[in-house]
Amino acid sequence: MLKVLISDYPNVLAERDLSIEVNLLKELLPADSEITVYPYVNEDEFIERMSGVDVLLTAFLPLKEDILGKFPDLKGIAVNATGTNTIDTDYAEKLGVAVSNLRAYSTEDVANHTIALLLALNQKLFIHRKFIVAGFWSYQKAGEVKRLSSQTLAIFGLGRIGQAVAKRAKSFGMSVIAYDPFIPEEVADQLGVKLVSIETIQAEADVISLHLFANSANEHFFNRDFFKKLKKPVIFINVARGSLVDEVALIEALDEGKVIGAGLDVLESENPDLSDNPFLKRDNVILTPHSAFYSQDSLNTLQVQTVKNAVAILKEYHHEI
Repeated sequence: MLKVLISDYPNVLAERDLSIEVNLLKELLPADSEITVYPYVNEDEFIERMSGVDVLLTAFLPLKEDILGKFPDLKGIAVNATGTNTIDTDYAEKLGVAVSNLRAYSTEDVANHTIALLLALNQKLFIHRKFIVAGFWSYQKAGEVKRLSSQTLAIFGLGRIGQAVAKRAKSFGMSVIAYDPFIPEEVADQLGVKLVSIETIQAEADVISLHLFANSANEHFFNRDFFKKLKKPVIFINVARGSLVDEVALIEALDEGKVIGAGLDVLESENPDLSDNPFLKRDNVILTPHSAFYSQDSLNTLQVQTVKNAVAILKEYHHEI
């Protein structure tokens, strides 16, 4: 009998109709397969629920070496997200546990969300709203606004999403530069994007947008040292992963005026405590709840493709499926 577990933080699971995954798994797997949904409570209970599980479907649960080693029956993890930064993929490979993540399922949506954050911050939309609610009808209350075509956008990570953002920014007349040591220069040239060093970005950028694939090597890549070396005040946008940014350092950069606006679709925690979050008290910070990927189209693809990835993992071990 095959055992499949769908598990994540309760707030993550509550955001979609899990019957889509459950019913599709029932359709594609043998009739006696056991398919369970478990909203994560704590590590001990999760380990107990993982007993005998062949495939896990998750996006954000921490699966490092000390946890993965406790699941001798696990064949694979179907990640219903693009990032795999919460998983020790090297150790999973050593154990023979396949890790299958999603690829280009929400490129358009994330790129559009990035530009939406950029426009809202640059045009001071939320600051205008605050003053209007307070009874002031004056564009000058929000402070200076710079025309987009006079600004330089710096993209970290010129993959599919970074390229889609570059195309949209170019349509506004922005100059676009990028840091990505893995992208061929001819790809950037075709987009009209100049590949540059981190130091050049720190000297020239008006807007910085993160589209890096997060891993252990670039955790807190954007730290106190990075922000201190910025030569101009910047708008800072993160629609990638919260682990890339040292939040304490970003708060300091906001306080010091190094960052004049921040659009954050992700925080370091995927299940953040919002009761006293320092970003919420700032007029120049926009938070969205890891929603950049979301459209009804992308959510449907996420659910269906994750199930197909899980079934493909199982087929490697059970050819009769």
